[in-house]
Amino acid sequence: VGSNISTWWNFGSMLLTCSALQIMPGFFLAIHYTANINLAFSSIVHITRDVPYGWVMQNLHAIGASMFFICIYIHIARGLYYGSYLNKNVWLSGTVLLITLMATAFFGYVLPWGQMSFWAATVITNLLTAVPYIGTTLTTWLWGGFSINDPTLTRFFALHFILPFTIISMSSIHIMLLHTEGSSNPLGTNSDIDKIPFHPYHSYKDMLMLTIMITILFSIMSFAPNIFNDPENFSKANPLVTPQHIKPEWYFLFAYGILRSIPNKLGGTLALVLSVTILMTAPFTHTSHVRSMTFRPLMQLVFWTLVATFITITWTATKPVEPPFTLIGQVAS
Repeated sequence: VGSNISTWWNFGSMLLTCSALQIMPGFFLAIHYTANINLAFSSIVHITRDVPYGWVMQNLHAIGASMFFICIYIHIARGLYYGSYLNKNVWLSGTVLLITLMATAFFGYVLPWGQMSFWAATVITNLLTAVPYIGTTLTTWLWGGFSINDPTLTRFFALHFILPFTIISMSSIHIMLLHTEGSSNPLGTNSDIDKIPFHPYHSYKDMLMLTIMITILFSIMSFAPNIFNDPENFSKANPLVTPQHIKPEWYFLFAYGILRSIPNKLGGTLALVLSVTILMTAPFTHTSHVRSMTFRPLMQLVFWTLVATFITITWTATKPVEPPFTLIGQVAS
């Protein structure tokens, strides 16, 4: 491994640990969960209150998902900053992984069948109706009926259970491709001239970062377990009562903010899809002879503007649809 790779390169191993930390409690939750619209909410209450250490499993799974996305966004930002995307195969496999992960997280968010779960599912699945000609048919097929109902919850549970296995196999491919092409480094130079053994030099650094991450995770779990939860989701789903302000989990807010800023349904849906898939264009639009942004101050400015925009859109998406938030969101989008 290149001798000069920094802490920013630890997030890959942290993501691997996150996925392990998701699958383990996820399995225990699946044992006690009931995929039925009348029982799903109560089964979550049963897990948190009655099942021994059920609250640990439930919080670990929910907060772990947020931790997963924090790590993945930093991982992507590092890839953009240091030109890691020039390893085309690694980058493209990573983008596909991100999309699969987002789908898995979305399906998982619907499962507790709280108010926000139900309405977020309604809003997002309804986007499919924007697809010309086949939209309505596609939505009906996904729902398994003419509204979000029992079949929808059952298939979302099945998908939420099966997709992590896809993620594991895709992660293996991602890592294999990385090992074939080799890691990038902060200077964007060829690492071959200055390599050191992974163990002990980088393995100790990995262990330190993993310890910090797990400490943060368990601290949040112990002292502020509901920090990422929406208050609406503590009420059982009621199709007759629409919440004042529907919003997805914080890690989808940037995409939701873009969707909300565009008045046209199809345009908004396309922008939503593009907000993630645009990452795939990075390897093909890179024209500089220098790989990393370390030596490109102008590109650093572009990068930090992108980060600021991402944060701004995320923030506006938490606010109601009214001035000045709509305008700020539109400008940022």
